[in-house]
Amino acid sequence: MFKFPKKSSIEFSKPLFAILLTTIMLAGLLATNTVRNLSREQEIMESFLLDEGMTLIRSFEAGARTTMMHDMMGGSLPIQTLVEETAKAGRIAFISIITEDGVVVASAGSHNPATDDSLSREVFKTKMPVTTMVDRKGSEPIFEVAAIFQTLPSELPPMMSMMRKQHLWKGTSSVMSMLENGRAVIHLGLRTEEFITAREQDFRHTLFMGTILFLLGSAGFYFLFLYQGMRVTRTTLANMKLYTRNIIESMPDGLITLDSRDRIVACNPRALEFTAMPMDGLKGRNPKDLFTGWPVDSLKGHGGISSFSYTFIHRDGSEVPVEISGSPLLDEQGNNLGAVFLLRDLREIRAMEKQLVRSRRLAALGRMAAGIAHEIRNPLGTLRGFAQYFGSRAEDQASKEYSALMVGEVDRLNETISSLLQFSRPRDPEFSRVDPAGLLEKTCKLLEYDFLEKEIVLLLEGKCSAEAIEADEDLLLQVLLNLLKNALNASRAGDTVTLSCENDEKNLYITVADNGIGMGREEREQMFDPFFTTRKTGTGLGLAVSHQIVEQHQGAFEVRSRPGRGTIVTMILPRQQRQQREQA
Repeated sequence: MFKFPKKSSIEFSKPLFAILLTTIMLAGLLATNTVRNLSREQEIMESFLLDEGMTLIRSFEAGARTTMMHDMMGGSLPIQTLVEETAKAGRIAFISIITEDGVVVASAGSHNPATDDSLSREVFKTKMPVTTMVDRKGSEPIFEVAAIFQTLPSELPPMMSMMRKQHLWKGTSSVMSMLENGRAVIHLGLRTEEFITAREQDFRHTLFMGTILFLLGSAGFYFLFLYQGMRVTRTTLANMKLYTRNIIESMPDGLITLDSRDRIVACNPRALEFTAMPMDGLKGRNPKDLFTGWPVDSLKGHGGISSFSYTFIHRDGSEVPVEISGSPLLDEQGNNLGAVFLLRDLREIRAMEKQLVRSRRLAALGRMAAGIAHEIRNPLGTLRGFAQYFGSRAEDQASKEYSALMVGEVDRLNETISSLLQFSRPRDPEFSRVDPAGLLEKTCKLLEYDFLEKEIVLLLEGKCSAEAIEADEDLLLQVLLNLLKNALNASRAGDTVTLSCENDEKNLYITVADNGIGMGREEREQMFDPFFTTRKTGTGLGLAVSHQIVEQHQGAFEVRSRPGRGTIVTMILPRQQRQQREQA
């Protein structure tokens, strides 16, 4: 059984997972690379500024040393002037020289020596240059380098050593002594505008690349979700198409669809069965060109909805009556797209109507027969008695023959009246366990001499595996005798009549087949009607009574016959009669 698919939800498919993973990896790589670049730039900046600062400090020491050598005789200290001139360089933010005792020897620029006391102590402790980044409010940070400042090297030239020993250096003080012995620290502040600008540019570039990556990832997700939605929609449409096709193909009614030019577009298998034509022979054709009597303007009037009866006639002459309901197909704007016709099989309904008419006719006939039979039977007895009386007293042979003929005709008429009474008031079946094989053998023995007399072969084929069925044996025997007598009368010398039996889990099938004269369609339709017979001496009540008996057993007849090729009559009986009767 086909089930309508549930509404699909968008799930993480492999492409979506791949894009998500790729985006996350690229974002991680971009973030890692950005952090590494910023860290590397920071290291490069600090290393560069440190090298630049140390170069400036060594140059400053050399300049201070040279200046002091030229002015040592005057006893003045020109370091302040040198500091101020040096601090005028654009890259230098400040220069301060502070002794170990905290005395500011020289200073230029915006520098607060008190804030660098800890930095000075660390320099004196490690004897190595120390760097730090000084943040200033409202301005760029300053890279500060602190190192030991020494105006004289550890090994003096001979001339300066001799002059120092002779105390020719005028104005020598404790500050000068500290500068000479490296007991002072120089603080050099370098501006970092270029590096900060470069870092900001790198950061903006990183943001730009991240934005591009985000946009690309978002676009990928968006288009992937669109694709996923299209795939879900396509799958839903395919499932809906399959579901609709299964419904149309499993419909008990036929379906024919036309386009706007009244050409056949599609048909379901049931419609092909009704028309007895392949789809290739129907597609693209107009129904009025294929089927004689098809109403051309069937959808005009009544709001575009019509209903009419039609009979399809097949090549073998068989007819299929159908009830056709048609309605137009319109789009949202009301434009005509075509039409759809629904074909309903009327064969079963027509058969039921015929059965209803026949039942009513038989009921009326039964009531009439019951009333007439009693009125005729008593006079018949009187007539038979007088005929026998006059025949016994007749002296000539002709009178005796006429008397015997009268008695025979009265008996035949009395037999017909008895059949009428049985038909009008059938007795209720007395169900018991009946052996099908024994019933068939008994029937063959009763008619054995009749078949021998007409030189017709009677074959009994016992293929029935059922041990017993629930039925009235006498009534079934009467049915079998009627069927075999009809087969006997329809056969010629040398023909063969076959009596066979089969069964399945539910039903028993008893078949009488002959290769006699057969019957046409009209004869098949009337064969179970009362008083219908093709024999001059028949009453036409045998098969009507047989049909009645089989209906009492909740069974049915199946007849196949063709003129000149014989007749096959199958009696279908349920094996479990009581259960069938309770269900009925």
